[in-house]
Amino acid sequence: RYDLLCIEGLTMALQVFQQQRETPKFVVTEPKHRLVVKADTERIRPFVVCAVLRGVKFDKHSYNSFLDLQDKLHFNICRRRSLVSMGTHDLSKVDQTAPFVYDARRPEDISFVPLAQTKEYTNARELLDFYRTDPSVKHLKEYTDLIYDSEVYPVILDSKDRVMSLPPIINSDFSKISQDTRDIFIEITAVDENKANIVLNTLVAMFSCYCETPYHVEAVEVEYEATGRKVVTPNMNSRPMSASVRYLNAISGLDLNPDKICAILTKMMLSGTYDEKSDTVTVSVPPTRSDVLHACDVAEDMAIAYGYNNLEKRPLTTITVGRQQPINQ
Repeated sequence: RYDLLCIEGLTMALQVFQQQRETPKFVVTEPKHRLVVKADTERIRPFVVCAVLRGVKFDKHSYNSFLDLQDKLHFNICRRRSLVSMGTHDLSKVDQTAPFVYDARRPEDISFVPLAQTKEYTNARELLDFYRTDPSVKHLKEYTDLIYDSEVYPVILDSKDRVMSLPPIINSDFSKISQDTRDIFIEITAVDENKANIVLNTLVAMFSCYCETPYHVEAVEVEYEATGRKVVTPNMNSRPMSASVRYLNAISGLDLNPDKICAILTKMMLSGTYDEKSDTVTVSVPPTRSDVLHACDVAEDMAIAYGYNNLEKRPLTTITVGRQQPINQ
């Protein structure tokens, strides 16, 4: 559960589990910004999703938590940035008079001052050479292989054509955020669009609580120039998932009535309704629960909410030998 990787998500989940609060209702407001995706990004990192957090008020602990969650997501679902990488920017420091741009350019055409540096690099490959050889930035060395040999490198640019980030390596120093940043522009580039949306939803769901209007997120319109496709992100809608009462009880080893099932699933952020005609429970899965993919996940949450220690212990009736699926090897 990616929502449990930060104190904000863990606190929220515990309070909902203990029935001290309800699952937050996330509100996505109309986009005020556009990002245009150039055709050449297809050659290296084709997808991007964005959002804006307005009126954020961080203290030292929440700011560090915001940075820590990004690192944790980079290491797991992002597969060390190979599938997804994220950048966060102070909206007040970038030019907003025209749409942002996501492009892919030759390394020699990319010039900017990277985060935590003072020197302007006029060739992005020279910057990657610096990250590959200088001990002071050795934590970035492994990521350089992701784009080093490519003919083009991905870049996020503001409307003055200034580089805001070089995904998946480093952000620009001029657009960096701080504890005092109030408006945050989030851009997430990826080779897997579904994972990019999961990462974006997780990040904004966990930290929109610090916005001036809690749990309100401003959308961004992303337009793919080559195809004309337009996408408004993030999508924070809940999604339905159904399972029969018989199935849920069989998988969990319980014998609960539908009302009890719905009641305990609410503790797991899954609000449920029962349809007597089909004998089916349908739960509303919030954007924070991207781990709920199948009916068996609902049954697992039902058992967790009931309490594993409260389950009746019974001898195994089948014996099997497990092994990894080929996709996991």
